[in-house]
Amino acid sequence: MAKELKFGVIGAGYMGKAYSIALNTVSAVFPLSAKPVLDVLATTSATGAEDKAEAFGFRRATGSWQELAADPDIDVVGICSPTYLHKEMALAAIAAGKHVLCEKPLALSAREAHEMANAAERAGVKTLVGYNYIKNPATQLAKQMIANGEIGEIVHFRGTHNEDFLMDPALPMSWRLKAAYGSQAGALGDLASHIINLAHYLCGPIAEVVGESQTIHRQRPGKDGQLEVVENDDQTNFLVKFESGVLGPIEASRIAAGRKMGLTYEVVGTKGTLSFDQERLAELQFYSADDSPSRCGFRTILIGPEHPDYGHFCIGAGHGFGYNDMITVEMKEMVEGIAAGQPLWPSFRDAVHTALVVDAVLLSQREKRWVAIQELEQELNQ
Repeated sequence: MAKELKFGVIGAGYMGKAYSIALNTVSAVFPLSAKPVLDVLATTSATGAEDKAEAFGFRRATGSWQELAADPDIDVVGICSPTYLHKEMALAAIAAGKHVLCEKPLALSAREAHEMANAAERAGVKTLVGYNYIKNPATQLAKQMIANGEIGEIVHFRGTHNEDFLMDPALPMSWRLKAAYGSQAGALGDLASHIINLAHYLCGPIAEVVGESQTIHRQRPGKDGQLEVVENDDQTNFLVKFESGVLGPIEASRIAAGRKMGLTYEVVGTKGTLSFDQERLAELQFYSADDSPSRCGFRTILIGPEHPDYGHFCIGAGHGFGYNDMITVEMKEMVEGIAAGQPLWPSFRDAVHTALVVDAVLLSQREKRWVAIQELEQELNQ
C-alpha cells in the first residue's frame, strides 16, 4: 500500500470530527489499495483550524477553505459545511481536479445538485455523498436478501426518519431553519433525504410523490432574543410510487418527542418481510412465509462477521455496530473508489435523484397533486 491519498476536510464540527475519526481508523480496519492521509483541515479561523487539526490528527491547518480546495497536494476534499456552501465548495474542488466526498443533502435544490454532478462527470473525478446509513451491514444484508429473492417480489415499502432535536420551541434559531441556508425543505431535506436515498438503494428509483409538510414551531428566538420566523418544515409525510409500481409512505420529523434516531424501514415482499430500526442498528428483522404455521413470526438476525464489512471490525456476532463505523465504511469505499476503481454509491448523480424527490414533494405540497419525478428531470435538462 505504497500509494497515498491526501485528504483535506472542510469543517471541524459534528461531521468533520466523524470524518477525522474514520480517516484515523480505516487503515487499521480494512485492507486498502491506498493509504488515506489526514493532510489539511479547514475551518472559519486559522487559530481554530490549528487547534482542531492537532486534536484530530491532521498535518496542516488553514482558515481558508478556498486555499484547501486549490492545494495541489490534496487528492480528496471532504465537505462538512452547512448545505448552502456545498455547491461553491464542491465546484471549486472539482475545478482543481479533486475527488469529493460531500455531506448530505448535496445541495439546496435538485438544480444545484445537477450542476455539481455535471461538473464532476466532465472533470472525471470520483464523488460520494454522505448518506451513511446505507453503509450499515444490516442494510447491506437487506440489499443482498432482496437481490437474492428471499422476500420475493417487493410489494410495499414504509420508511421513517424521526428525531426530536428541535422539539423544544425555546431552542434558538439556526441556519437549518432558514431557506437560504438549509433550503425550503426542513425535515424533508435534512432527514427525509436519508430515507429517500435508502428507499432508492433498496427498492429502486422513485417515479411519483404526493405529500404535505408542516411547521409546528413557527418562530424561534434569534441571537438578540427577538423571535424570528422559521422558514421550513418541522415534519413531513408523503407517499411515493417507485418506478417498479410499488407504493409506500415516508415520514420525517425533527420534533418527534422521544425519537433520537428513528430511522426505520420495512420492505414487504410476496414471500416475506424485512424490518429495520436504526436505534437497534446491529439487528435485522426477517419474516419468511416459508416457515410452517406453527413457527411463523419475525426472527432477529444479529449482525456478525458473516455479513458485509462487519467482520473487519469484530469477529463476534451481536457485539454491535456504531455510527462512526458506518463513516469508516464510507471512507473505505471512497479510498477504493479512487485507488481501485470501485463503483461509488451514492455519487453526486445518484444524489440528484434524492434531491429531485425532495423538490417534487415541495411542489406537491404547493400544488396539492401527485408530481412525477420525470416532470422535474425534464426541466433540469432544458
